[in-house]
Amino acid sequence: MQRTTTEKRGLDLLRDPHLNKGTAFTREEREELGILGLLPDIVSTPDMQVKRIEAHIDSLPTDLDKYVYLSDLQERNEVIFYRILMANPVKYMPVVYTPTVGLACQTFGRIYRRPKGLFVSARHRGKIAKVLQNWEETDVRFIVVTDGERILGLGDLGAQGMGIPVGKLALYTACAGVPPQYALPIVLDVGTNNEELQKDPFYIGLPQARLTGDEYASFIEEFVCAIEEVFPGACIQWEDFANHNAGEILERYRNRIASFNDDIQGTAATGVAGVIAALRFTNRKLSDQTYLFFGAGSAGIGIADLLSTAMLKDGLTIEEARKRCWLVDSKGLVESSRTDLSDSKKKFAHDFTSIDNLLDAARELKATALIGTSTIPKSFTQDVIEQMAANTERPIIFPYSNPTSKSECSAEEAYTWTNGKVIFASGSPFPPCTVNGKTFVPGQGNNVYIFPAVGLAILAAKPTTIPDKAFSRAARTLAKMVSQEQFDKGLIYPPMADIRESSIVVAIAVTEYFFEAGLATVPKPDDVAEYVRSISWKAEY
Repeated sequence: MQRTTTEKRGLDLLRDPHLNKGTAFTREEREELGILGLLPDIVSTPDMQVKRIEAHIDSLPTDLDKYVYLSDLQERNEVIFYRILMANPVKYMPVVYTPTVGLACQTFGRIYRRPKGLFVSARHRGKIAKVLQNWEETDVRFIVVTDGERILGLGDLGAQGMGIPVGKLALYTACAGVPPQYALPIVLDVGTNNEELQKDPFYIGLPQARLTGDEYASFIEEFVCAIEEVFPGACIQWEDFANHNAGEILERYRNRIASFNDDIQGTAATGVAGVIAALRFTNRKLSDQTYLFFGAGSAGIGIADLLSTAMLKDGLTIEEARKRCWLVDSKGLVESSRTDLSDSKKKFAHDFTSIDNLLDAARELKATALIGTSTIPKSFTQDVIEQMAANTERPIIFPYSNPTSKSECSAEEAYTWTNGKVIFASGSPFPPCTVNGKTFVPGQGNNVYIFPAVGLAILAAKPTTIPDKAFSRAARTLAKMVSQEQFDKGLIYPPMADIRESSIVVAIAVTEYFFEAGLATVPKPDDVAEYVRSISWKAEY
């Protein structure tokens, strides 16, 4: 899958990140390609290049400085950028994505350098297809798009949300080997309601209020039509749209084009995988638990939906499964007497007493699993966590909100307040912690375990649509990869250091599902596993 064209020469070649080898060009290549003298005399191996660059990265004072440097490296030498990420994902993924990407988006107007994707503006209405045609690659397979209204837990960052699709697509390649040339990051710049950004002279987007209603819907429709025209067959990943738009956009287009919403379906698969893995090692059933969700937006409801579907394997009806799931939103417990509920919340609104706080909800419902998607930091207080430990011997506590500053609690708090009994996973990474002489390695319930693998499966099978069952298959496959030894250390996901292999295993399972379901548009290979591995891109010259 590597590109080996030699049409470009001289500085044009060195300025193309897809083709540039830097000091790894041989002396013969330098003569042949017209770059003799444009590089230092040394001829480096890729490993030497990596060591030199890593030494410089380690010298930088802040993670944002490292983010900027790695961003520049991606624009200079794609192979070395990915070689570094693939070699040490534990060290570098938090720099190129969460939690550092949140700060990068907040300061994007100041650190922006060169285009890595397309900014499709409200000013482009009527000519979006023409804008898409300006992208240099014609064979685009994956598009991650955001309108910047709900960036992580940071809110409306408008066009500065570009850091999210850029980072997501980098992880498609680093984790699963989706070839980078097939990826296109896009921001839909429909304005921002963030008044500070509107007044900021360094803001890079439209300094006006957001499009809403029919104007917004018609803009999205024109965008999708343009994708169908310019990049037919491309998969769209909807990313960081506000709750009031995310679900509606997903439902409108999911059966029309291959598309999914990672905040809904990817988060759901990650959450369900964590629960299944946790219960595997405690000999408990999905259907015997009481799940309490703090945060009733698209992410929380997405996990509850997929969890309910997963409980059908235990013999429950969908109604019985949903009764195991309870939501708490900004107004308290979601229960049947409330008259202010959206349709998505109503299916989880069960008969119960009105409760206005999380602690009482955990106590009265006797919750055994607590999942946070609220973006309210420190909302899992000591009282709440101690109540969870009183409800069950091994409470499941997942503060999934990103970035770290928005996490509902820290790993240390959860382990300390439960005396080490908690089964823990968080959205952002936390360091190991020691309680009662035992060291725990906190699991990170990051969507990166899911969406790159699904991307590789889409590349392999080219499905017409991407149903929720694909994400259910991904979740169950991921959960099976955790060993007893890893669980005893605190992990309920495979080690992040092994993300490449776990992504490929999940991709193989999802690819097989696409063929089983009759959704694939390519002939089934004799050996699906071998085929999936063969198309996974490697960071090599």
